[in-house]
Amino acid sequence: MPSFFEKPLFFYPLYALIGVIAAMIGFLLFYNWVIGCISAIVAGCLLFFFFYAVKRLKLELEHSISDLTFRLKKAGDEVFMKMPIGIMLINDQFAVEWVNPFLASYFKNDKLVGRPLDEISETLKVLFQKGIDSDIVTLQNRKFRVIVKKEERLLYFFDETDHTELKKQYESERIVLAYIFLDNYDEIAQGLDDQKRSNLNSLVTSILNKWAVDNGIFLKRVSSERFIAVFNEKILAELEKTKFSILDEVREKAVIQNVSLTLSIGIGAGIKDLSELGHLAQSSLDLALGRGGDQVAIKRGNGKVKFYGGQTNPIEKRTRVRARVISHALKEIIRESDKVFIMGHKNPDMDSIGSAIGILKVAQINHKEGFIVVNHEEFGQGLQKLVEEVKKDAELWSRFITPDEALNIATDHSLLVILDTNKPSMVAEQKLLSEIDHVVVIDHHRRGEEFIQDPLLVYIEPYASSTSELVTEILVYQPAEFKMSTIEATALLAGITVDTKCFTLRTGSRTFDAASYLRSKGADTILVQKLLKEDIQQFVQRAKFIQNTEIMNNGVAIAKADREDEYYDQVIIAQAADTLLSMNGVLASFVIAKRDEHTVGISARSLGDFNVQLIMEALGGGGHLTNAATQLEHVTINEAEKRLKEAVQQYLEGRNEE
Repeated sequence: MPSFFEKPLFFYPLYALIGVIAAMIGFLLFYNWVIGCISAIVAGCLLFFFFYAVKRLKLELEHSISDLTFRLKKAGDEVFMKMPIGIMLINDQFAVEWVNPFLASYFKNDKLVGRPLDEISETLKVLFQKGIDSDIVTLQNRKFRVIVKKEERLLYFFDETDHTELKKQYESERIVLAYIFLDNYDEIAQGLDDQKRSNLNSLVTSILNKWAVDNGIFLKRVSSERFIAVFNEKILAELEKTKFSILDEVREKAVIQNVSLTLSIGIGAGIKDLSELGHLAQSSLDLALGRGGDQVAIKRGNGKVKFYGGQTNPIEKRTRVRARVISHALKEIIRESDKVFIMGHKNPDMDSIGSAIGILKVAQINHKEGFIVVNHEEFGQGLQKLVEEVKKDAELWSRFITPDEALNIATDHSLLVILDTNKPSMVAEQKLLSEIDHVVVIDHHRRGEEFIQDPLLVYIEPYASSTSELVTEILVYQPAEFKMSTIEATALLAGITVDTKCFTLRTGSRTFDAASYLRSKGADTILVQKLLKEDIQQFVQRAKFIQNTEIMNNGVAIAKADREDEYYDQVIIAQAADTLLSMNGVLASFVIAKRDEHTVGISARSLGDFNVQLIMEALGGGGHLTNAATQLEHVTINEAEKRLKEAVQQYLEGRNEE
């Protein structure tokens, strides 16, 4: 490239200046030849030195450019040949054309040039085909960050193995905080003499201390029933591999001592802030206890939750201390509200409506206006008889309103009581839940990952037979004497009767106490039987399910509707599952049918050998160990059956691993 000094533009001003100087010298020579000669000599000297300086500058500049060019070329060669960066060129057929020595050194004697890209790594070809700019690829047991230049068919390889290992080490050493809770220790200890209580305390302490020492865990007991454990992510991963066998060990050794003691663990992980880690651990423990205890809940900073255990039925608590505390707390919350709205789940059942009528009575006892929010079109066949009886009581029926009516009259001081569900996606009207800030949750289903945000009061007892049982106990501890109409007491008793299958499943001593209390308040057992009667058509529909039943080798019975265009009430599906469970050789039953055009419902039942709650949770549902359900959107019955069988298989494989 010609230098600036070789361009004519540079000389034009110089020529003009020389012309001006020459003219001035000529003028001086004309008037005074001595001065003119001296001026000519000086000008000649200046021009000589100027051109000499220009020539020298040009030579130095050319030398600098030549030196810089040499150094750049040498640096380029250094980058391509010696820098610790892998470089690969490929051709149009995705074969290697050239690699630099650094990348070739990882493959030792293996020849790379000419080999297809997918033969070296399937991932590399995928990066090109999908236009991915950068990704981590494993080659020769090393981790490389690969940068793709698709237009140039060029790949850069940066060895990040050490960085990856360091990151992995950092993550494995992050602090994990756990709260360990003895689910029913205080209650058991109250019934033991000093020696047995001391033996039980020593047993629990020795088991947990040995577990902590064996796994490198720091363990500290902070109360009679609570421990704090500190460890790291690496230890947590090892504990997950064992499925937290400490749960089984505590339960089994407690049985030897003739006590039913279980353990719950809430774990917070995945973040650095210790304060936030403590909140995660407590939230996890609340989640584990809300699901019935005897399990582990692990909650990470990204919101993901894992569960282990939960294979046993929740143990009934003999004391009613919590019921009394909840009853008094609910009384105070109701008195601070101007209106009380009561809402159950979508497609309500007898338990949902019965418990709603009970909470309505609690509101009336505390002199507050209460309303039961329902979608009338969601009343199924199983509720029709109850609805007809409620309509006979004009005052009670006037308390049943639609979601739109509730939204119109709700205020900033209104209270919303959610019953028989704790999932926001399952409530009868989600908009009402988002509009009312003050929320109370009362439920007997195990708590899941999805949960109503920031409730004022939560009363979840998975050991209870039904929400109607919990509401009945709340009524017991209301302060003043009150009267209940026959239909109010009967509706609550019907809710308990349906959920316990006439007091045969999930029935404890407190269930009978609640039923006895309702009977004393005027509940009509004959009316309950009338409300639960089914017609011939229901019986025939249930028989169709039984006819289309497949019994698998592991004792699982799966029945499904034979037509996609027939829709079934949830009660029919549940009754069919109950009927299947009474058959010989059936340990768990599942019934699949269309609920409406877009929804397939699955009801699940077991006698306790199978945890159907975990299976239904895997499909987005929930429930109890022996009684659960789910609803699948936009799938066919056959697709739902396939997903159910996969979930059952995964559950069985997980149980076998334990």
